[in-house]
Amino acid sequence: MGNFQTAEELLAALRAGDVTSVELTDEAIARVERDDKAINAICVPDFDRARAAARDADAARARGEDRPLLGVPVTVKECYNVAGLPTTWGMPQYRDFVPAEDAVQVSRVKAAGAVVLGKTNVPLGLQDLQSFNEIYGTTNNPWDHGRSPGGSSGGSAAALAAGFGALSLGTDIAGSLRTPAHFCGVYAHKPTLGLAASRGMVPPSEPALPVDLDLAVVGPMARTARDLALLLDVMAGPDPLTLGVAHELTLPPARRDRLGDFRVLVLDEHPLIATASAVRAGVNRVAGALAGSGARVERHSPLLPDLAEAATLYTQLLFSGSVARFPVDEDERLRIRAAGLSADDRSLDAARLRGMVLSHRDWLEVNNHRELHRHGWRRLFAEFDAVVCPVTPTPAFPHDHDPDLMARRIDIDGVEHPFFDQLVWAGLATMPGLPATAVPAGMSPEGLPVGVQLIGPMFEDRTPLRLAELLEQKIGGFQAPVASAAIRSSPGSSTPS
Repeated sequence: MGNFQTAEELLAALRAGDVTSVELTDEAIARVERDDKAINAICVPDFDRARAAARDADAARARGEDRPLLGVPVTVKECYNVAGLPTTWGMPQYRDFVPAEDAVQVSRVKAAGAVVLGKTNVPLGLQDLQSFNEIYGTTNNPWDHGRSPGGSSGGSAAALAAGFGALSLGTDIAGSLRTPAHFCGVYAHKPTLGLAASRGMVPPSEPALPVDLDLAVVGPMARTARDLALLLDVMAGPDPLTLGVAHELTLPPARRDRLGDFRVLVLDEHPLIATASAVRAGVNRVAGALAGSGARVERHSPLLPDLAEAATLYTQLLFSGSVARFPVDEDERLRIRAAGLSADDRSLDAARLRGMVLSHRDWLEVNNHRELHRHGWRRLFAEFDAVVCPVTPTPAFPHDHDPDLMARRIDIDGVEHPFFDQLVWAGLATMPGLPATAVPAGMSPEGLPVGVQLIGPMFEDRTPLRLAELLEQKIGGFQAPVASAAIRSSPGSSTPS
């Protein structure tokens, strides 16, 4: 079997008896041991238990069992608790923290029969669009080792692009599923907020409780759209601890079954940040495929919630949550800085600072505005089935390990912008809690993958997933990375940075 086989193809071969899970697992482990030194995607291997799980899967199949992922090798983002493996979130003080219980999603994929190869790398505290930390070092983009694979699910995307397993579990609050998929040329789906239980995807040493996280979701990553849907079916559903019983969740079917029947709004410009020509070309390639298939494609709609206001609300909600546990002295310093802002400063820098010091009263006001935007999206999705737009303004950027994240800049066609301004496209779906599927949409002139996201109506995750599948049939999807000899022979960055 090839290392880039889809989960569907592997399952078909396993069911036909053409291959065993032990063979697939040994092949995947051999590939990791051969190729991961230069990429550093798998930060916590679990090969002995993977081989044992593969033997169990083969024995189960021999008994006549068949489960959704029985015998398929997968990886899991480092931030998920896996019993017996460290969960650090890249934070050195938790280097030796080992949880005793699997996260609910790890339990679900194991119950579905998947073989967990190990855990994939993340940034410090999951707080970057890159994936490096001083415990596990730097993960490189398989297409260009001098560039980021994205973050914070960068290790998972790099693993998929390199052929290390067919599926991966990731998470997303600021594009953490979608950005790595876009940078590495794979697929990811940010589910509707609350669709998939997140218990056990928790900072080290904190209790694994069934908490509903604001903005954050857990979700699937894969090399095809159909594989995304396969893994989402395993992941979807509320936490049994909140209901007292396990509960099957039935999602509505996709609104459309043919590409030409879709009604799509296409966006490639944002009022607060430029879009690189390579990304705009990817959006336009998708728009052209839709229009050429007879779909209704619009470029503007008065129903679209205000993009600048949406970005500001998202930024305030995101940074309010991310700094909630800052030391008191740091909080006071931020309050002094925020008090010095001009009242008419509407920059995202100002929104970040204001978000960091939001009072509960102010947070509730921001949240009320979010509900107005959610209502606006409901009205939009009465007229459209999906929105096509960028994931970030650029393809994968060079590694940038400047510890002052606010001082970093992102180069967009030769013009520098604040690093975190690039989150506005990811936030478009995150702030209202909408589902969004990241799909490959071609290559940049530099030979880097370019993706777009397909945003769908709340709890209608199957609609963007079906659109992703149809687009894959029309314009193609994942390609195995073609790294130049010079890149392949360059020193890997697997040592701590």
